[in-house]
Amino acid sequence: MSEQTSRRYLYFAVFFSGIASLALEMAASRLLEKVFGTSNLVWAVVIGLILIYLAVGYFIGGRWADRSPHFQTLYQIITWAGVAVALVPVIARPILSLAADAFDQLQIGLLAGSFTAVFVLLLVPVILMGMISPFAIRLAIQQSTDAGRISGKIYAISTLGSFLGTFLPVLLLIPTIGTNHTFLAIAALLVLTGLAGLLIACGWKKALVYAWTPLLIIGLWLWGFPGSDKNSQGQVYETESSYNYIQVIQKDGYTFLRLNEGQGVHSMYHATELNYYGPWEQVLVAPFFNKPPYSLSAVQRIAIIGLAAGTSARQATAVYGEVPIDGWEIDSKIVEVGREYFGMTMPNLTVYEQDGRWGLEHSPYRYQIISVDAYRPPYIPWHLTTQEFFQVVYDHLADDGVMVINVGRTNDDRRLIDSLGTTILTVFPTVHVIDVPNTYNSIIFASRQPTSTDNLYENFMAMRDDKTVNPLLTYSMAVAISSQSAPPQPSLVFTDDCAPVEWITNDMIVGYLLRTNLEDLQ
Repeated sequence: MSEQTSRRYLYFAVFFSGIASLALEMAASRLLEKVFGTSNLVWAVVIGLILIYLAVGYFIGGRWADRSPHFQTLYQIITWAGVAVALVPVIARPILSLAADAFDQLQIGLLAGSFTAVFVLLLVPVILMGMISPFAIRLAIQQSTDAGRISGKIYAISTLGSFLGTFLPVLLLIPTIGTNHTFLAIAALLVLTGLAGLLIACGWKKALVYAWTPLLIIGLWLWGFPGSDKNSQGQVYETESSYNYIQVIQKDGYTFLRLNEGQGVHSMYHATELNYYGPWEQVLVAPFFNKPPYSLSAVQRIAIIGLAAGTSARQATAVYGEVPIDGWEIDSKIVEVGREYFGMTMPNLTVYEQDGRWGLEHSPYRYQIISVDAYRPPYIPWHLTTQEFFQVVYDHLADDGVMVINVGRTNDDRRLIDSLGTTILTVFPTVHVIDVPNTYNSIIFASRQPTSTDNLYENFMAMRDDKTVNPLLTYSMAVAISSQSAPPQPSLVFTDDCAPVEWITNDMIVGYLLRTNLEDLQ
């Protein structure tokens, strides 16, 4: 084919390579999130190292293009970049499997090693992809007077491709075919782009040399990922959504929901048991900080932000009857899992698949209980920690309403509780804290009216012998009374302008891992 056709195709190659570069970045972050979580720290490392690899690719690509300014060289680079991308999830899978086991056992050395190993795997494909733009510029420029115009055009086309590549994995590929196959889809795009370029610029004989590359991707697609991404004992289901890697695990009649790195249990279910001796039961206690006697019938409506698979909603239905419950869960896949595995089919539960803050702010109702259970480090949406958010909660509580929040902590680090408590007290008149026994959870109760723990005790005494009251409620009240903690210490107030939640949670987690491993060595 003519050189003019080759130059025209060059822009298509740049566009498709731009798609692949950002799609690879999004897929790489999800590959790591399954084991290392979704904190900003993970994102910062992903973006930072990929930018470094791209910089190296730009430098090498520019020098190589001057030495070998041929279309054949560029399309060979694109094809090999596709092969390298295809191999990343295959090689990374056993490494991440070891890392998942290390995370369960809190072996920080192995975790650090596996984290580094995965990023070494990304080095080759990202550097190769970084070489494409400077190479394309060198081939496209025929006269020095056109250098600025051609460079701008190529960078603009590449950036438009990158824009599409930002959304393609998150909205389409990962939720439908999973992370591993998303890598293969990106690889296929690069390989087909490179082969088509070789065919156009160099003829079928040059392209035929690389005919094995699409066969490799097809083979990996069909046979490259047997079994589950994780080998968790009792796993019965796994899937990926736009937001999470989701696991369902069953053991001794109980069903557990785990997300991403799997350090937290986000929901529990048992066919005949409702008491799981965790933080969920404390949602039931919230309104009984009001003055006694407080009646079950006074609870007219409940809101749950961070519904997950519906544990709190099932318990609340058992205690309060068919009271309307509004539950916000942004991840529709988790809602599906809740209905399939966790009995989340209560007719009084209305599920809203949207962000909890936005949903509550636009709710026409006022509630006796608003439960905020989207907090589990490192999964703490900062916009659910601020003064402005708590004002929204306050405005949607009935006069006897109480907010209840599940907060993570360690045995010797209560900074998150202190900061949240301090922030809440700028809006609410009263805050109570309990530490859930045998867990790393604390519960913060904030009442719209001034209340006291004496109220809780008196309500408990009035109800403990009442046979019409579900014993799950009186048990939970007894736990709350016996597990009271000191009030939060004055600390930083989180606002929509400044809420350094990630800094606190990252420091808590790293500190806990380091202390745990040092203790194991002693």
